[in-house]
Amino acid sequence: MAATHNKELVKTLEQLLTGGHAHATFEDAVKGLPAELRGVVPEGMPYSIWQLVEHIRITQWDILEFSRDAKHQSPSWPEGYWPKETAPANEADWKKCLAQIKSDLKEFIDLLKDPDADLYAPFPHGDGQHLLREALLIADHTSYHTGEIIVLRRLLGAWNV
Repeated sequence: MAATHNKELVKTLEQLLTGGHAHATFEDAVKGLPAELRGVVPEGMPYSIWQLVEHIRITQWDILEFSRDAKHQSPSWPEGYWPKETAPANEADWKKCLAQIKSDLKEFIDLLKDPDADLYAPFPHGDGQHLLREALLIADHTSYHTGEIIVLRRLLGAWNV
């Protein structure tokens, strides 16, 4: 019975991490964004879409590495989690960032799907964190900033959904 419940929980977490259900997905939020708008900081806003996307990448990468490597050293907060540059240097950097977000998310989901994974066991190297908590953290964090990306796109006149 416990194995069935665990499988259902992992399936639900995967849907939470990859689906949109009650909101737009990260992929939806960045799809079709004109390159010239990636680095624009709208008046009254503290960051650009690029800075939000790169922040999502850095944070998700950090959570993935923390979840699988006791020796991982997280970036310093907050400067290590936010890029200074308002725009990607080029198209290749934009695509690389998006590809890493996708790849790291797949690797995190693979951690959840590992038959030996205990979603509730605290990591020996943390202060109570466990795989379930980290999955919810990725989902919550990415969802929050995805909403901000959409707001910025609306402010820039580039969201027609």
